[in-house]
Amino acid sequence: MTMLYRFRYLFSLCASALLSVGAAQAQLVPHVNFKSGSKYYQQRTAQFERQMPVDSSMVVMLGDSHTEGGGDWNLLLGTGNVVNRGINGDHALGIEARLCQVLPGQPKAVFLLCGANDLSFGLAAETVAARICHLIDTICASAPHTRLVVQSLLPINESFGRWKTLKGRTDDIPVVNTIIAGHCAALKVPFLNLFPLFTNGEDNVLVRELCSDGLHLNHDGYAVWAEALQPYIDWVNGVGDAGLFFNDIFQDEPPSPDAGAPGTASPDAGAPGTLLPDTMPDDAVSPDAE
Repeated sequence: MTMLYRFRYLFSLCASALLSVGAAQAQLVPHVNFKSGSKYYQQRTAQFERQMPVDSSMVVMLGDSHTEGGGDWNLLLGTGNVVNRGINGDHALGIEARLCQVLPGQPKAVFLLCGANDLSFGLAAETVAARICHLIDTICASAPHTRLVVQSLLPINESFGRWKTLKGRTDDIPVVNTIIAGHCAALKVPFLNLFPLFTNGEDNVLVRELCSDGLHLNHDGYAVWAEALQPYIDWVNGVGDAGLFFNDIFQDEPPSPDAGAPGTASPDAGAPGTLLPDTMPDDAVSPDAE
């Protein structure tokens, strides 16, 4: 064989081996059997089954359409180990049902954001918060070596008139956030309060310039979110001054909500709130499904 043929032969062998390993690993991702999930939910979880399993080198963005809409988060965050596990229309129960596709590999970190779709089911703010708190507890118990960062719900802007199932829920979102923040503080889990970054500081309304439809973010909105995330991504990846800062102060423990780290908030740093569960209505329709 000439050198060129040898190179092509070796390259084809390596490529075949990698494809075989990838296919074998992809088969290890469990199937999610969540009967209440939408058709899109089933399609998306089936898609995850065909991808490489989450492992301990990965950072997982976990949530609903807000998370899925970020696309390739590596481009937003300037890294290479972030995977997007957001599903349009998902909610706390749906996310909990698919943790089997995320937590077995003990990912390096999970960034969780959900709750808007839960509110769209007509559930009380306290019930939505209780469901999210239960989800947080499940993640902490199932993946004790994974760094969990809980992100606040984002505001909405009802003036667009599009999301009928979220009508009248603008001021419920800070209530949910306050309860979640308090729960995170008790667990010493970082709580990233994104909410005030998307309002004008005078009310609880999502700034028009940062969204496309009163619920979902536009390019500028994702830029704001990514900037708030960056110190946490650096922290979990152990790079840059932020990683050193967090490790020095918290001795390799997650930054607490009242530590004054960028983007964090104490439990009472937003609007008022208080606090527990119930079941989702069978005929509930999430705002993402419209």
